[in-house]
Amino acid sequence: MEAILIALAGCTGMDVVSILEKMRVKISGLKIAVEATRKDEHPKVFDSILITYIIEGEGVFEDKVKRAIDLSQEKYCSVSAMLRKAAEVKYKYRIIGNTRQEAENPTTQPQG
Repeated sequence: MEAILIALAGCTGMDVVSILEKMRVKISGLKIAVEATRKDEHPKVFDSILITYIIEGEGVFEDKVKRAIDLSQEKYCSVSAMLRKAAEVKYKYRIIGNTRQEAENPTTQPQG
């Protein structure tokens, strides 16, 4: 089951980096952590998933990061699309090293 979460992180991570590049946003790093809970009864499928994005870079604006993540989650990431059929997928993000604006989104955004 952990392999599915790794696939989710890889899928959405590739999307977010690609989308930010197209927006001409330069990042120096991206870390993604995925946590999930599973149902108690069989089959013990995921019922809740939380994706945490940590974006590093100078001059990275929160609105562009949020847009890139939203596009990944809602349009491009097929792993997320499949998982949303069975589980609530939420995310949060944090921007580090931003001299113009230190941004953190401590609340999760429901997806799906």
